[in-house]
Formats: sequence, C-alpha cells, structure tokens
Amino acid sequence: MSLAVASVLVAGCGQDSDTVTSAATSEAAKAVPQKTTSTSPSPSGSATETLTAEQQKRKTVLDATKITYDEASTTAVGEVSGSTLVDLELGGLDDDEDASASPSASPSGSASPSGSASPSGSPSGSPSPSGSASASPSGSAPEWVAEVAEKDGTAHTVRIDAVTGKVIATEPDADQDADDKSELADLVSKATQKPAQAAKTATGKAKGTVTSINLDQNDDDVVVWAVDVIGKDWNKTSFEIDAEKGTIVKEEVDED
Repeated sequence: MSLAVASVLVAGCGQDSDTVTSAATSEAAKAVPQKTTSTSPSPSGSATETLTAEQQKRKTVLDATKITYDEASTTAVGEVSGSTLVDLELGGLDDDEDASASPSASPSGSASPSGSASPSGSPSGSPSPSGSASASPSGSAPEWVAEVAEKDGTAHTVRIDAVTGKVIATEPDADQDADDKSELADLVSKATQKPAQAAKTATGKAKGTVTSINLDQNDDDVVVWAVDVIGKDWNKTSFEIDAEKGTIVKEEVDED
C-alpha cells in the first residue's frame, strides 16, 4: 500500500513540474517582442507624410495639366508669326488668388528667382501677360500664359488651355511704347540660348516638370532664363541660367 501511494505522489509531482515549466515558457514567449511589418513608404518617403499647402497646390495643378511647357511654347510662338517666347507660366501655382487675375496682373504675381521682375516688368517696361486665369485649386482648368515678342519688341499675350492645348485668347500688349519695344527687342537679341536649351539645363540638374520659364535681367545685369522645375517631391527648384553662356547662375529650392 505504501509503495502505491509513493508512486502516485511521484507521478503527481512530475505532472506539476511539467505544468509549471510549460506555463513559464508561455509567459516568456509573451515577453519576447513580436516582429511587425511596416507599411510601404510613399513615393516621397513616408507613408503618412502630409504635403504643405503649396506642395498640395502644385500637385493639384500638375495632376490636371496635360500640355507640357514645350507644347505650350510651340503653340504660343505659332500664334504670332516670327515671334520669340519671352515668358511662359503655368497659372495657379504661385497665384495669391484663386479667382482670375485682372488684365494688369502677372500670371504668377511673383518675381523671378533673383527677385527681379519678369521680362514683361523688366528692362522692357511692358506689363506681364494679362488675363491669366487661376488653375485647378479652385476647380477650373489650368492655363498656360505666354508672352511672345516680335522682332521689333512688340509683345503679345497668348493664353492656352493646359488640358486641351487650345488657344483661349491672343492679344497685343496695348501699354507698350516705342522705348518698351526697343528694350524688349534688345533683351531678346542678347539671349543666344533658346528657352528649350535653358529648360534642358534646368531639368538636367533637377529632374521634374518645367512650370515657368522667362527671359529676365538679374541683379547683376546678366540676361538670364529664369526656370522653375517641380520635382516628384512637389518641391520647386528655381534656376537662373545665363542666356548667353547656358551656365547655371543661381539655384534655389523651395521646400514649402
């Protein structure tokens, strides 16, 4: 009888030991950090990254735009025989207002990267392209607003639908006088580099979409092509490219 009881006790102790060991192993397993699978990063590097107001505006406008700057340039120059492009801006990116601009307003309302005015407000003294309409942030179709100059410096504004590529309006600059025309013609004659060459130089340094290109004279009296490029991160890089040598004079990145 005593032997049987002892056997039962030994067996019971073994079961209790196994139970305790199993429970301890289970608790230890719970304490080990579990691996988690991270979400795939967004194109800009973060799955939850929030765009700034300006970046969102750029994204909205460019998502709606179907006509590239070079297509708009070709269309604008084709509207005025023998003309040369001096200014081209995609409306809605730098506008302060979402409503259509007044006839005296420039398409962007901002200066070139150097802080000097665009060709239409520079040595030529002629006003910037008029009648620019705001782009997609307000729900309307984006527009390219171009200024082309004849050989004698007479400026014309050409507005182009940035979705269909159709010309919306073409009109001469009625505010130019003889001096304005002479100064603009002189500026154009100094630009041995064509706008397409300047755009290629800019995008060779910063990959992206050209949204603005204009002939200007910077603070150092150098004739330059001011070019804006929007990258995949929706930041804007502004260049000044020597319009005679084709070299980059200035580069600024706007990360707002």
